[in-house]
Amino acid sequence: MSVDIKTVPNGALYPLSGIVTVALNATGATTLYTVPTGYTAVIDHVDIILGADASTSALTIGRSTALTDFLDTQALSALDADGDVGRLMPVPNATTVKQKSYAAGVIIQVNVTTGSGGTTNYMILWGYLALSAAI
Repeated sequence: MSVDIKTVPNGALYPLSGIVTVALNATGATTLYTVPTGYTAVIDHVDIILGADASTSALTIGRSTALTDFLDTQALSALDADGDVGRLMPVPNATTVKQKSYAAGVIIQVNVTTGSGGTTNYMILWGYLALSAAI
């Protein structure tokens, strides 16, 4: 999926990354998105669509230099079948939920910390872009 960031209203939530294939059968980092020049990205959540059982897999999400700064370890224990869909996001509660903004050029990655799932899983990073000067 390709979105022309110049046509999306400032602050509108949409898929930043498009669909990214992520292997959950081994550990390692996969790039989800690189923030374009002149913009700041605010991340809302990540959807994961399974191609196989990933119930014993775990992952983190964040900038390439701090792989846990958006989401610390996420156990995928409820995702145990092909076609299962999970939403990974900070959990709202009575305390303010801390989200992250990322400056232009920052690479946002998912890091599989426990790999035991299939090789064809898909992730979509959702958020919005704001002109860096507006933040």
